Amino acid sequence: MSTPAARLAEAKARNAHKVTNTFIERYPFSLDPFQIQGCHALESGKSVLVAAPTGAGKTIVGEFAAFLAIESGKKCFYTTPIKALSNQKYQDLVAMFGEDKVGLLTGDTSINSEAQIVIMTTEVLRNMIYSSSKTLLDLRYVVMDEVHYLADRFRGAVWEEILIHLPESIQIAALSATVSNAEEFGDWLQTVRGEMKVIVSEIRPVPLYQHVLFGNRLLDLFSSSTKVNPEILRLEKESFRAVRGKYGQSGGKGKWRDNSQLTPSVKALGRAEVIEKLDREGLLPAIAFIFSRAQCDSAVRQCVTAGIRLTNAEERSEIRAVISEKTKNLPEDDLAILGFHEWVDSLERGIASHHAGLLPAFKECVEELFQMGLIKTVFATETLALGINMPARTVVLEKLTKWNGESHVSITPGEYTQLTGRAGRRGIDIEGNAVILWNKDIDSASAAGLASTRTYPLKSSFKPTYNMTINLISQFGAKRARTSLESSFAQFQADKAVVGLARQISRNDEAMVELVSEIDCHLGDFQEYTDIRFAIKDLEKGLSTKKRKAREFEEEKIADARRALRNHACHGCSDRETHSRIAERAERLKRENAGLKARVANRTHVIARRFDLIKVMLEKFGYLADDAITPSGKLLAKIYGETDLLIAEMIRKGAFDKLTAAEIVSIASVFVHESRKEAPPRLPQGSVEEVLGELVRTWVQINDMENELGLEPIREPDAGFAWPAYRWASGHSLSSIMRGTELTVGDFVRAMKQIIDLLRQISIASPHLAPLITDALTRINRGVIAYAGNVL
Repeated sequence: MSTPAARLAEAKARNAHKVTNTFIERYPFSLDPFQIQGCHALESGKSVLVAAPTGAGKTIVGEFAAFLAIESGKKCFYTTPIKALSNQKYQDLVAMFGEDKVGLLTGDTSINSEAQIVIMTTEVLRNMIYSSSKTLLDLRYVVMDEVHYLADRFRGAVWEEILIHLPESIQIAALSATVSNAEEFGDWLQTVRGEMKVIVSEIRPVPLYQHVLFGNRLLDLFSSSTKVNPEILRLEKESFRAVRGKYGQSGGKGKWRDNSQLTPSVKALGRAEVIEKLDREGLLPAIAFIFSRAQCDSAVRQCVTAGIRLTNAEERSEIRAVISEKTKNLPEDDLAILGFHEWVDSLERGIASHHAGLLPAFKECVEELFQMGLIKTVFATETLALGINMPARTVVLEKLTKWNGESHVSITPGEYTQLTGRAGRRGIDIEGNAVILWNKDIDSASAAGLASTRTYPLKSSFKPTYNMTINLISQFGAKRARTSLESSFAQFQADKAVVGLARQISRNDEAMVELVSEIDCHLGDFQEYTDIRFAIKDLEKGLSTKKRKAREFEEEKIADARRALRNHACHGCSDRETHSRIAERAERLKRENAGLKARVANRTHVIARRFDLIKVMLEKFGYLADDAITPSGKLLAKIYGETDLLIAEMIRKGAFDKLTAAEIVSIASVFVHESRKEAPPRLPQGSVEEVLGELVRTWVQINDMENELGLEPIREPDAGFAWPAYRWASGHSLSSIMRGTELTVGDFVRAMKQIIDLLRQISIASPHLAPLITDALTRINRGVIAYAGNVL
């Protein structure tokens, strides 16, 4: 029986967090300790960083922030990195709080934008901050879901812009995957946001078991917590022995033959056989990660060809109903080019692919069917690992390498953790399973290393852009803008690195003082004697690169130095060689320190230095004058994207004024498209070619100036989509445009949506172009593009 004092303490604890207690009652299950801690922190008026594994339920803390806003009559913005996540969260919060209290803003979608809870992409919130939007009034809570996305090379800076520039009175709920430097990230958040509670949970709600599919045998990767299963090691040795060609017989020493030469016991299964094996083992539903869109689609075809059917008649009926609802507005004429009937056939079998090349409607349909348990196998690229709620019983990894756009690289432990984090459905599975398909390019040691490493550091990718710099100066003035950038996580991490480097420099300095004291020569200044020796060595090193005249001059200098060395008092010292060895150690430390000091200089004020260089560019091109924004600067402030300055320059030059609606769509594509393969682009004749010529000349001018200043240059224009964009804007059908190209429908839709977004920005930045752009938008927002706007 508890004492009165204990009962009093329990009552106080309950009363301290009444809103949390009310919130918890909404759930049919008990919350985990880390979720309760997060809710308590927010209720206590603190901001919070919650780092927890995928599927652990960290979004409950974000939902509590929304609940607090409702209870207090304030606003909560819930930000996500991608539109698909925003749409999913919108549905979740509407179900929790009702349609009247929840809104959605994703750039091309605006639903109930003045609601108490508004879900949005991070860029939308960033733009609101810069434009001092009235929608920010009464904002009390901001949830930043998938905040580890700030490491993203292209978009990560947006997260830091928000965290730095949101008013301190706004509480942040930052939700992150498990990162190994969560405390460091929390320390930075504390410096820019005030009091911040850091909550780290490493506990997976469903335990994960690691396996290797070795031929037809499914084996545990580990025999204990850290040791690789000896059976796998034995089979690896056997298989290598079986496939190693005899010396001199297969084109060289140690060459491997192809997979067909593996012994039957270790012959790799085909993709269809792998799925059948998982089905027999009771390991479906599964997500099989294949780092290639084409191979994902090929895997589906292989399973269909093999006659695999993972669904029953009742499930097929449900699948058809969902497909009908999700695709009812698709134009009939486009179904063939979309591969609709083949896609439906695979879905009815319980098999699908999921990647960026799919039509958004198809992706959304696959996601919903998988969540309903009707799709049993999804072949996916790594984009599926980002946030979307699609847990499976099993995750399969076909390879441990992927193409990063330049070369094939090994996946990192962090990426492995993200991918396998999908395995294990809370409340359904008692365990999750990660299955690596063994092949001759995978060895158990590297697989075990990935599976057992918990290192996933969050590294900032923040750097000022032209648009960011203009907006910051507009908001705060140049001096305060520069100071605010010093608050970035990138500079915080650089400063921490500087502390370590400075410590090493100090240690080296102390060691040098000690070494110099050991070469105290009774005959003279041995340090001076040493300097002559090193000077001779440096001169001799550079001799081979000199031309004849210069070499003769250098040889004279060496001869003079040798004479000075021989005539030096210390030259006759009996300890000369001993002292020289000590002096060499001191010289090595001196050179190491020079390198360390250079690294310190590179890290100190690195963000502010880039800001200064961007300012120089903006002044030279007329966007700033005496630290004040010019009318051209106000135009640039409304253009967001990698090629912001180039777009602004083309508007200023009036280059778009002479274009037709179809032509401006074609030119807009040049700023957003990135070709997957290099090939000479086809261009519309007439004005497009003329404007493109001017555009390239302008880019060269900007590029030259950036290189001169040492700035990373803006992306080169890419005309690879100019012809399809022009034809679509000219009224051609989807099938006629797609025929004979390597474009996927998903790529086509995404490119057109990016063009729409850019044209809207240009229309706002340059109102005189608005009528032309309105015409252009009407022409392109049709068919699959118009339909995609409802589901993106």
